[in-house]
Amino acid sequence: MSTTLNILIIGAGIGGLSAALAFQRLGHHVRIVERVKEIRPVGAAISLWPNGVKVMNQLGLGDTLAQQSGFVDHMRYLSFEGTPLTEFSLNPLFQQVTQRTYPISRFALQKTLFDEVGAEFIDLGRACVDFSSEDDGVTATFDDGSTLLADLLIVADGTHSRLRSKVVGHPVERQYVGYVNWNVRIPAELGLAPSAHWDQYVGENKRVSLMPMGTGGNSEGIEELYCFFDVPLPIGTPNDPATYRQELKQHFAHWAEPVQALIDRFDPALMARVEIHDIPPLESLTSDRVALLGDAAHGMAPDLGQGACQAMEDAWVLARAVQDELENLAASTKVALSLALKNYNLARVHRVGEIVLRARKRAGLIHGEVREKTQAWYDELAIEDGQSILDGIKQTVLAGPFG
Repeated sequence: MSTTLNILIIGAGIGGLSAALAFQRLGHHVRIVERVKEIRPVGAAISLWPNGVKVMNQLGLGDTLAQQSGFVDHMRYLSFEGTPLTEFSLNPLFQQVTQRTYPISRFALQKTLFDEVGAEFIDLGRACVDFSSEDDGVTATFDDGSTLLADLLIVADGTHSRLRSKVVGHPVERQYVGYVNWNVRIPAELGLAPSAHWDQYVGENKRVSLMPMGTGGNSEGIEELYCFFDVPLPIGTPNDPATYRQELKQHFAHWAEPVQALIDRFDPALMARVEIHDIPPLESLTSDRVALLGDAAHGMAPDLGQGACQAMEDAWVLARAVQDELENLAASTKVALSLALKNYNLARVHRVGEIVLRARKRAGLIHGEVREKTQAWYDELAIEDGQSILDGIKQTVLAGPFG
């Protein structure tokens, strides 16, 4: 019979909640501490690709998320004027990897995970400011002066992590990827895209995307689209919700009619504006009794749709690595955790680092980092049958822990 551990997780985002649920399922005691006082909707939605869905299936949430998510089976690229470039079915991909994608409200996903973990195991309104590791455990210190002792500390406090640099032993700075993203949800009944289609308009080094996201858990049961606008801009440009519509009308003047209708009809109160950053790939995600997880470990550009999926993979791989060592070794907890964290590093450092770099490269291609390359991509889309795009997604999915 394996040892039962006390697991302390900093951060109640998708990664931290996934980790908590994974360790709970294995019988361990879990405590999450989150700095915000209330979990509120942040961001419109995410594309939960099959590798992330497979983790959720293992955690027993697959059916629930399927009911909350949108249904998409076609991908379509159009020029900024509205001329179709390429359209193809996603079903061959789903058949090959044995799982559909789930475009889903970020808040609905987070709330589902939160409720499954249990509010009684989650402390809100406390920020972790430091930690120290000793032979008998790791002590976390909080902004109110309190401390907690655990066997294992999981740092999942997001891209702005306060603790990441201490875990890796040197300063880690976020890097601006070069563009701003506005994202929002709108009722699907407005008819801006065909049913079950993911439409992307591209041109002028910009992008507009519309994807079905289901009801998003909204109380009215209204089917919605997840929509976003990407514009390459200098860092630090003004962010004023009162001017979002005016800004987007300027950035996307003369774009296709569905884009104009989207700009006219979105609710600015529901829109988020984000300057996209990532962090450089890290050589290690661990220190003594401490593991980095999710955006704290590998904040990445969203251009591959893998941020949440990789956080989920982290959670599953870390929980299994710990459990395997506890079950296989007649050794101390400290030794078992040391080996488990080594195995977590081996499994995750290259995987997430490679995706960070691919996402940054993709961001550059889409958003005109080298304008000639972006124009060549537009030209290729006009003769693309979808196979290279599907192959890239398939490669990412099959390299995950469940193939």
